[in-house]
Amino acid sequence: MKKIVAITLSLTSLLLISCGTGKNVTNPGSTQTVTTAKNQGADAVAKQKLTFVQKVYDNAAYQQNLVSKISFTLVAGSKDITVPGSLHMRKDDVIRLQLFVPLIGSEVGRLEFTKDYVLIMDRIHKQYVKADYNQVDFLKRNGINFASLQALFWNQLFIPGAQKVGETQLKEYDVNLAATGTDYPISLEQKNMTFVWNADKGSGQINSADITYNSKEHGKSSLNWKYSDFRAFGSKKFPYQETFDISSNATGKNKKIQVSIELNKITTDSDWETRTNVSSKYQQVDVESLLKQLMNL
Repeated sequence: MKKIVAITLSLTSLLLISCGTGKNVTNPGSTQTVTTAKNQGADAVAKQKLTFVQKVYDNAAYQQNLVSKISFTLVAGSKDITVPGSLHMRKDDVIRLQLFVPLIGSEVGRLEFTKDYVLIMDRIHKQYVKADYNQVDFLKRNGINFASLQALFWNQLFIPGAQKVGETQLKEYDVNLAATGTDYPISLEQKNMTFVWNADKGSGQINSADITYNSKEHGKSSLNWKYSDFRAFGSKKFPYQETFDISSNATGKNKKIQVSIELNKITTDSDWETRTNVSSKYQQVDVESLLKQLMNL
């Protein structure tokens, strides 16, 4: 668009000069020089943006497995609950959160995300939900699948609908190089969704991610994911603190939930089962019923 505007302005100037007194001397070379300079300037900015996105992309941890004990905090309305837990992640395979009774150590709940389904277990009431991503309303409304969830947990960029982000796709992101503060916002728009990652200007480390979804049918939903306390993880760094806020007007009322996950000590242990087998003693229920039960714990 900038190139089109520049060319249009140049042609307009030439037409105005040629329709004047006839004593003016035109210099096509000067117009070409101005247009070329503007094009070169735009190319330089585009290159600068791509270089920064590449730096952010290169910060991704290369390990396949991440395992850690965690402190899990949930804040929703008057509820403010903190329990111990564990996090198991294997790239392109599974993300599992397990929650335990403080001091006793017995498991009370489990969230398991795979490429094919979402599993939520309430071990106290022996109930569970197992559904694909299109059956979980919030995930469906916000176009969130396993690939995007994985990127959020692993502190990486993602493109909605894509299983992976390759280097050839980095040009799809835009960067606000004029932003003040310590971060450059990296943005991506898709239909009625907006994605913004705020990455440190120096290191390229992603400090937060914002997803906004606007729908005439479901109202506005937003997800803000913050990262802090970066520590060494191999040759890269990984956030030991991840906090995400979910806000939605889909039901006509504004609902807000905040989840905070504080990692204890990260390992790359690979000796663990990647799938949970649900006992026949458990009853399958709908998502809303199970979440209500868990919120009343």
